Amino acid sequence: MKIVGDSILRKKAEKVEVFDESLSKLLDDMVETMIFEGGVGLAAPQVGVSKMVAVVNPEPENSETLLRLVNPKITETGAETECIEEGCLSVPGIRGNVIRPVVIVLEYQDEKGNAAKMQIDGIVSRIVQHELDHLAGVLFTDRLSFAKKMMIKGKLKELARRTKQE
Repeated sequence: MKIVGDSILRKKAEKVEVFDESLSKLLDDMVETMIFEGGVGLAAPQVGVSKMVAVVNPEPENSETLLRLVNPKITETGAETECIEEGCLSVPGIRGNVIRPVVIVLEYQDEKGNAAKMQIDGIVSRIVQHELDHLAGVLFTDRLSFAKKMMIKGKLKELARRTKQE
């Protein structure tokens, strides 16, 4: 798991052009890692792969709620916003309130390259937005209020320092 301070978390991920067995394996490995780490979403940069790939599952024990997203992009957002506390496997021990649209329209490809489109709301919308931020090199901490950023500045620096030592 890549932790804040690792440069891959700040890079824009590359578009997937090849839909083959290695992509399916990456997605399978990401689902396994997400469950093992106790998360509800995971983006490829978090496991050291700069590809536009993410997995999302608000109910990790239920495989029917799993989304495997390749080259995802949000094409529409609702006007309403909601401020909810978020955390991140790549920013351990830090949580903060983030404002995000409640409803989004998501376009993506499945692991075979088939195009899909869906409207999402609620917690799934929030998780998808969080993971797509990772694909753009954005961490949830970038979306925190100035005051909260000042409060966690030291902790973020400590995490980054530890990352650089490893």
